[in-house]
Amino acid sequence: MHCGNKLFLCVILAVTSLPLALTAESSSDAWVTMFNGQDLSGWQANPENPDSFHVEDGVLVVDGPRCHLFWIGESENTKHEQLTNFHWHAKVKTMPKANGGLYFHTQYEESGWPSAGYECQVNQTHKDRKKTGGLYAVADVLDTSPVKDGEWYDYDIIVDGKHIVIKINGVVTTDWTEPDDWQPPKNMSGRKLSQGTFAIQAHDPESVVYYKDIRMRRLP
Repeated sequence: MHCGNKLFLCVILAVTSLPLALTAESSSDAWVTMFNGQDLSGWQANPENPDSFHVEDGVLVVDGPRCHLFWIGESENTKHEQLTNFHWHAKVKTMPKANGGLYFHTQYEESGWPSAGYECQVNQTHKDRKKTGGLYAVADVLDTSPVKDGEWYDYDIIVDGKHIVIKINGVVTTDWTEPDDWQPPKNMSGRKLSQGTFAIQAHDPESVVYYKDIRMRRLP
């Protein structure tokens, strides 16, 4: 900015613009890196089979008996944060016959399948008919997966109010709005929108799934 003799005006403009810059840098829509490629910082596996999760060559490897890895937060200020609206992203690669899942609005549990929140399916060639890109047991992608085993693909989950969108490689595979009178599936009473954290599923010893570039941004 060229001020000439209007130094006072320039100072005022500089000072008044400073809070705007700080606000932009700390805005709620900034992406948060959830996996550092080195260890499981920010995550907690339940004690069922914690060795089902490990890091190798910058990639999260999910390989082993049933267990779930829960997001607990990137710092002391956000530990056990209860998220409502968000955009969650990961790159995923499955091996043949693998089954897995990505949970949101869930809560830490010591064992079993998470009872709270929704599961987004990860499955190309496992015998389960419910395939990648579906909202498990609610809005399923049946029989044919949009992607193949052995290839990295983008998995995006967006929750805004009652609206849930899942995208695989940028293509919408699920676009579902939870009804006001929603009745969850039988034996899945916690499968509903509320608030909570994220979890990654290890399904069984024959299911090998890889994850990287795991990140999220909070939405208003």
